[in-house]
Amino acid sequence: MNKVRIGIIGYGKMGSQHTRAFLDNKVPNAVLTCIADIDPKRLDAARQLCGESVSLFSSAEDLIASGCCDAIIPTVPHYYHPLYAIEAFNAGLHVLCEKPAGVYTKQVEKMNEVAAKSGKVFGIMYNQRTNPLYQKARDLVKSGEVGEIIHTNWIITNWYRSQSYYDQSSWRATWKGEGGGVLLNQNPHNLDLFQWICGMPSRVRADVYYGKHRKIEVEDDVYALFEYPNGATGSYTTTIADTPGTNRFEISGTKGKLVIENDKLEFFRLREDSISFNNRYKGGIGQPECWKCEIPIKGTYTSHPGLIRNFCDAVLGNTPLLAPGEEGILGLSISNAIHLSSWLGGKWIDLPIDGDLFAEKLAEKCGGSLPL
Repeated sequence: MNKVRIGIIGYGKMGSQHTRAFLDNKVPNAVLTCIADIDPKRLDAARQLCGESVSLFSSAEDLIASGCCDAIIPTVPHYYHPLYAIEAFNAGLHVLCEKPAGVYTKQVEKMNEVAAKSGKVFGIMYNQRTNPLYQKARDLVKSGEVGEIIHTNWIITNWYRSQSYYDQSSWRATWKGEGGGVLLNQNPHNLDLFQWICGMPSRVRADVYYGKHRKIEVEDDVYALFEYPNGATGSYTTTIADTPGTNRFEISGTKGKLVIENDKLEFFRLREDSISFNNRYKGGIGQPECWKCEIPIKGTYTSHPGLIRNFCDAVLGNTPLLAPGEEGILGLSISNAIHLSSWLGGKWIDLPIDGDLFAEKLAEKCGGSLPL
């Protein structure tokens, strides 16, 4: 095999976007061979774009059983990501799961278990991990350049969405259809990057507003606090209401502070570790000498096509995955903890989250039972 045969399940916004990437040869180590959708109009649109080169199926099950592909990309409503991934693994296929990994952790735990037993390549579409800006920030944190983390803060409010956006699809912004709002739709990438760079918090608490700015039943305004295993603290703010919004990510450590904003990475580097300075300094008010450094960023942000290429390289050989599928549960755990904290009156929620309790509370939001 010199190219991976890909099947796309769901021909909506992301499914059609990925299709164009394959047709434009942005993924040269793969070939799109089949597409499935339950909507005949969407299949007609796929046929018009792809011609006769791609096989079309009216169900995910038929595509998975067809033998037409080596791997699938499920681009369907969130609850169905684990469902089709599990079916594909059981059929001997590789899976590149769209984000989020699922809606609740118990779903995703089962998917991870089946993936591990299958021996197949399992990735998740965290395309932001291909951004050299965040790769460099992670490198500076993991290498110890920032020292021990003291505080993190991400204000990510440039996700403005109008009411008409939500009115386009009946499943969107509902508990039964989407499983959440800004946290499940717009923020999976940010929550993944947060933990990928800074590590997982040990507990979370939050204030969350539901349908505050739009006529929707899910969250559209979120304020969360994190606490890390070393005692460091973090804050996270997101909404779909602000325009213009802000995207500012700060990571403060004992050796300085990283600031990511406006596609730049700045490092406020301390000449002396703040703990060492504190232990020796006797002058009252004072602080270590600080140098402002703009960190050069090398490389190109390749987004979805780059992530798909990496996945296909892993299928074809031994290339490490940039976004292993089993890591999808990490950002989702933070998201679930934020929701659960708000449902329990702002209580601290320990991680790993109580998956049974979250599923129980989510079922209540869905009218008494979970969709899947």
